[in-house]
Amino acid sequence: MSGNRPIAAVILAAGKGTRMKSARHKVLHEVGGRSMIEHLLASVEALAPQRLVTIVGESREQLHDALGERVSFAVQEPQLGTGHAVQQAKEALADFDGDVLVLYGDVPFVSTETMRAMIARLNAADTPASVVLGFEPEDPLRYGRIISQQGQIIKMVEWKDASEEERACTLCNSGLLAARSQDLFALLDRVSNDNAQAEYYLPDIVNIAIADGHNCAVVSTSRPDEVAGINSRAELAAAEAQWQDLKRGEAMDAGVTMRAPETVFFSWDTDIAEDVVIEPNVVFGPGVKIESGAHIKAFSHLEGAHVGPDTEVGPYARLRPGAVLEKGSKIGNFVEIKKATLGEGAKASHLTYLGDATVGAGANIGAGTITCNYDGYFKHQTTIGERAFIGSNSALVAPLNIGADAIVAAGSAVTRDVAEGELRMVRAEQMVKPGWADRFHDAMKKKKKAEGK
Repeated sequence: MSGNRPIAAVILAAGKGTRMKSARHKVLHEVGGRSMIEHLLASVEALAPQRLVTIVGESREQLHDALGERVSFAVQEPQLGTGHAVQQAKEALADFDGDVLVLYGDVPFVSTETMRAMIARLNAADTPASVVLGFEPEDPLRYGRIISQQGQIIKMVEWKDASEEERACTLCNSGLLAARSQDLFALLDRVSNDNAQAEYYLPDIVNIAIADGHNCAVVSTSRPDEVAGINSRAELAAAEAQWQDLKRGEAMDAGVTMRAPETVFFSWDTDIAEDVVIEPNVVFGPGVKIESGAHIKAFSHLEGAHVGPDTEVGPYARLRPGAVLEKGSKIGNFVEIKKATLGEGAKASHLTYLGDATVGAGANIGAGTITCNYDGYFKHQTTIGERAFIGSNSALVAPLNIGADAIVAAGSAVTRDVAEGELRMVRAEQMVKPGWADRFHDAMKKKKKAEGK
């Protein structure tokens, strides 16, 4: 809120997104493991808005499923321009008296600070009828232009309708706008579609207000990437690259060592403490927290995992949701962990799967060990006690409890609980036939020679 005035946000998301060539709604495509519209909502929700209205069109059921009751919806059919889109929010905001921000679902990275600056300017002493967010890109392309003087807007013009002199202006219209609710819809009612596209343009409300003798203002962002729209797969990839570069920089500024930062990929909620070392080609899916002193080795993939202090992960390790590594524990190459906790100082150094398991402090899990946690219908738990030693190539058939200080001999298939301090060996008796192999080889060589091979 600004002072005592409530805030509403209208998010335009009715476009067909044809350039994306996808059955998925455009604004549900992800950057950093989070949909465009979720990025935007996170920023606007920091303002504690009283109302959130999303304008939807085609594939609107996908947005209903994704956003649920967090927002209200208004339908734009047919789609007759941005002014027409915002007008569809009139009913949802009929009893709202406050400031309205107009945002775009495919412009996901507008910061809370920029939104707050727009609202603050709207409530400045000269009380502008509307505030437009401007920017100056390296290449103005076909953006609409803002003709202004000392922060006061003289004219808004779409590129298609602009003169050569107006196109030479470098201050471009991001499309984002703020206005008081009573002004916004009154002005929208007066917008016509007498233009090259025969559409109702939202920026026309500025021109109408100015013609009425009202003041309108522009607020400029110094970061053009903040208002970059995403309309195609190529633009989605560019946004991902830009976002990842930003997050890598933030991580290194916070004390994280990355030996090849351009090869490390974060998710929107990745939480990494200082003095963590991340080697090349590491991918963080959503829900990862890494504590100080951890070392994430090359080619590891982590998702939904909590990695404790002074731990070691990888190389070539996979941590799936529910994985917890406690202080000083270690998982090595080609180890996969899912819904499992590795206790303090415990190790699973190579070629192991631990699913639905609890491994006690100081336990050692030998190479090739697996917890057989799924019976085809249900998942079952394996508990391994402190300081237990599980020999290589062991199959632990859940549900199973292995006590503290127990030893499971290499090559065992364990189906019953193992008591504390017990040795469990589950192997077939080895058969020995002296000379059998020599006789076999001699016979095969004679047969091969007889057949001329």
